[in-house]
Amino acid sequence: MKRKNWLITAAIVVLLTLVFVPAQQSYSAEGNSAAGITGTTLDGQFNLSHVVKIYVPSTVKGSIPITEEAQQRFVDQALAKFSEWFGGATAIEGEGAWVDKDKTLIKENVTIVYAFAENLDKKSIDQVVVYAKQLKKDLAQSSVSIEVDGKMYFIE
Repeated sequence: MKRKNWLITAAIVVLLTLVFVPAQQSYSAEGNSAAGITGTTLDGQFNLSHVVKIYVPSTVKGSIPITEEAQQRFVDQALAKFSEWFGGATAIEGEGAWVDKDKTLIKENVTIVYAFAENLDKKSIDQVVVYAKQLKKDLAQSSVSIEVDGKMYFIE
């Protein structure tokens, strides 16, 4: 009899929970055009669902620093190209690091230039890759990093 009462009590708790506890809304990247957020003031608002980034190094040959003015010229160039291709761009400062073949930590300042885009197609991605290859050559890097929708690519 005690087991039967416990099951009835548990069933009542579950039913009351379903009836009186509001469901929590899940905000995922899937769903409507506002990143899956429905029932908010963002419904129907214009949005850009893609992001493209390029990591502008502050070194040549992987570890020899260039002047701040020289790096700024490369950053300005990336800002101009991304603005032309995607309608605008933003640059943020960062610090990158990696371990070289001698197990030495190499650190350098980087500037991440990024743009949001409504649509990404082969032409726009190809433009970014061609530019990354040119930046790699200009700075004598082994690769230049780009990021597209959260995935990092090393352009060699």
